[in-house]
Amino acid sequence: MRKRYKYIMAKRLVLRLLAVLVIVAGLCFIGIMAFMNFSFQFGAPPSGMHLERISKSANYDGDKFVNPIPTSMDMDFKDGANVLFEWMFKGKDRKPGKAIPVYFENTEISHADTFSVITWYGHSAISVKMDGKHILLDPMFGDAASPVSFMAKRFKYAKPIDVELLPKIDAVILSHDHYDHLDYTSIMKLKDRVNHYYTPLGVGSHLKEWGIGKEKITELDWWESSNIDNIEITAAPARHFSGRGLTDRNKTQWASWVLRGNHEKIYFSGDSGYGPHFKEIGEKHGPFDFAMMECGQYNEKWEEIHMLPEQTVRATMDVQSASMMPIHWSAFNLSLHTWTDPVERAVKAAQSNGIKIITPGIGERFSPGKYSDKDTYWWSVL
Repeated sequence: MRKRYKYIMAKRLVLRLLAVLVIVAGLCFIGIMAFMNFSFQFGAPPSGMHLERISKSANYDGDKFVNPIPTSMDMDFKDGANVLFEWMFKGKDRKPGKAIPVYFENTEISHADTFSVITWYGHSAISVKMDGKHILLDPMFGDAASPVSFMAKRFKYAKPIDVELLPKIDAVILSHDHYDHLDYTSIMKLKDRVNHYYTPLGVGSHLKEWGIGKEKITELDWWESSNIDNIEITAAPARHFSGRGLTDRNKTQWASWVLRGNHEKIYFSGDSGYGPHFKEIGEKHGPFDFAMMECGQYNEKWEEIHMLPEQTVRATMDVQSASMMPIHWSAFNLSLHTWTDPVERAVKAAQSNGIKIITPGIGERFSPGKYSDKDTYWWSVL
C-alpha cells in the first residue's frame, strides 16, 4: 500500500513538473511571437500586389527565391552539435584584444574627378563617392547584428561611427535583409538624408514598414538596371539566402551589385558562396576597376553561402577585377575563425595569384586607382 502511495505521489509530481514545463515553454513561445510581431526591427515580408510582382521573377519558385545553383544550408544533428560546442567552448582570438583603430578624421583626400573615393566602415558597410554622387552600401552602423542588443555585438572601435557626420546621401544600396547588412537603427537615423534606396526584390517591404515612401524605393531583379544620373546600377546574382524572422526564409531576394560610372566600374559582392555566377558577371559587366568582395564569417560547413578567403580571390579573378578589398570582417564575430583569419588568408591568396589587394583601416578614405598598400598591416598590432 505504501509503495502504491509513493508511486502515485511520484507520478503526480512528474505530471506537475511536465505541466510547469509546458506552461513555461508556452509562455516563452508567446513572448517570442509577441516580440517578433510588435518589434519594428523585424520589418515585414512582401504581400499583396508587391508579392504579385515578385512571383513573376524567374528566380522565384512560387514560394521563395532560389539560388543560381542548388545550395544547401542544412546541417545534420551531429554537425549542428559540433558547431554549438565549438562556439561555446573552443576557438580563440575571435575578437580583437583591444579597440580597433579608426580613421574617421581623415575626411578628405586629394583625388582626380576620374577616381572614385571609398570609405570602409567595417563588415560590408561602405561609402562610395563616384561622379559627384554619394552612395552607401549595406549601411550597418549599429551595435549588434541581431534583433536584440546583447547578441552579435560589434567589436569595440577606438571611436564609434557617428552617422550624423555623413554628408547627404544620394543612394543607399542593400544586398539583402540579414541583420548584419540591413539595420533598423541605421536606416532610421539615415532616412531623412537619403534620396533613394535600391534593393533586391522584396527587400523594400522592410523599408516601407519603417516609414520610407515607396516612391523612394527601387527594387531590381538580377540583371535589371537603374540609373542615378550618369551612374548605372545593376543587380547581379549572388549565392546566399534571406530572412529576418522564423517564417520568412528566402521570401526576399539577395544580390550583388555593379556600379558603372563615367570613368570606373565597381563591383560589390554582398554575401555569396562561390559559384559560376561570378564568371557570368565578369563576362557581362567586366572588367572591373575595383571589387569589394565578401571574406569573413565562413566555415567549411556553410561554404555554399559564404566564400572561403581563397574562393574570394578566385571570384575576384572571375569577375575580372584589377583590384579587390576583402569585406565582411572586422566588425562582428559570426563564425568560428579568428577575427584576422579572413584578411590574412585573403592577402596570401591574392599575392599568390598576382591580384592587387587593398586593406584600408576602418574609416580611411582612398581611391582604388591611386592606392598603394602598406608594408605593415594595421590589424597585426592588435
